[in-house]
Amino acid sequence: MLTLDKFEEAAEKIREVTLPTPLQYSEYFSRQTGNKVYLKPENMQLTGAYKVRGAYYKISTLSEEEKKKGLITASAGNHAQGVAYAARRCGAKAVVVMPTTTPLIKVERTKNLGAEVVLYGDVYDQACEHALELAKEHGYTFIHPFNDLTVATGQGSIMMEIIKDLPTVDYVLVPVGGGGLATGVSTLAKLLNPHIRVIGVEPSGAACLTASLKAGKVVTLPSASTIADGTAVLTPGDQLFPYLQKNLDQVLTIDDDELIAAFLDMVENHKMVVENSGLLPVAALKHLDVKNKKVVCILSGGNMDVITMASVVQNGLIMRDRIFTVSVLLPDKPGSLVRVAQVIANQKGNVIKLEHNQFYTTNRSEAVELRVTIEAFGTAHKQAILSDLEKNGFRPRLVSANL
Repeated sequence: MLTLDKFEEAAEKIREVTLPTPLQYSEYFSRQTGNKVYLKPENMQLTGAYKVRGAYYKISTLSEEEKKKGLITASAGNHAQGVAYAARRCGAKAVVVMPTTTPLIKVERTKNLGAEVVLYGDVYDQACEHALELAKEHGYTFIHPFNDLTVATGQGSIMMEIIKDLPTVDYVLVPVGGGGLATGVSTLAKLLNPHIRVIGVEPSGAACLTASLKAGKVVTLPSASTIADGTAVLTPGDQLFPYLQKNLDQVLTIDDDELIAAFLDMVENHKMVVENSGLLPVAALKHLDVKNKKVVCILSGGNMDVITMASVVQNGLIMRDRIFTVSVLLPDKPGSLVRVAQVIANQKGNVIKLEHNQFYTTNRSEAVELRVTIEAFGTAHKQAILSDLEKNGFRPRLVSANL
């Protein structure tokens, strides 16, 4: 059972390993949504995510004999680092099985915290099966990343802190993968104030909780496809499901494109790097049909590798028409390129890349192709540039932007 006494015990215990993450008021998202929006920045924790809470509390409840056997877990990254850090604090060996698709930064950080890392499977569920096999083979003590009520109790300490910072909170948006964080947060919220509405948010490409709630029982998805790797889970925790059924007021699903836009919003307006799973609550804000409410978004983690970050930024800029590539055909004679550049300059577009293809046709005197990648302020500015190019006889054609 998840009890208030246990939540209070966990909140006290995890202070030994967590940094304070006080709520941050977001003027930008408040203005966008018509609500008072606050961010709970768990991406600022020592391990870059909230997962250290549940891992440390769970390990603190183990016997010395269980710790001496060595600890093993499976994780897409954040729980891995939480277990590695907690195990090191307790002087215990830690083995972590991670999917082969796990971003390199999460693998390296887990190793740097002293854990032995085993890469196995394409998704978390396959890694978890392998971890259970290793636990049986070597006698390790298995620490489940979410399907464990003690772990969920540790995660619920986040809600205790939210209530202390904002006693009059109306809505809490929480990411959902396997359901551990959502279970802890929603259960404690209802124990403290049944009027608080807790909304789970999961990626549409891995919506295992939505499918399970619809079926009225735990179901397993055939596959998962999402950039939110931390929540790419096929099956929600069966121990957690009754709590999720009872305490979550709603579950929303978010497409990957919405996460890309949310990443740009966070970087540009709050100067924070938040991983895709942690952006689920931010992306869900525009789906809330409420006004003048106090809303808290739990930013669950910030462990994103630089290559993924670069890709997300590029795609986000393209999605918002702040970068686009246009193809125009020109006669192959001096001054043609200058005329195109002048039109773009007159509209205050910023040229960031040029490709001049003289072999577009065999008749070079008739036409060569110029591809121009342009930075704009947004859709209206992009349309103004295209319109001016058209007026000047260049017949622009949009092509895929390639940076």
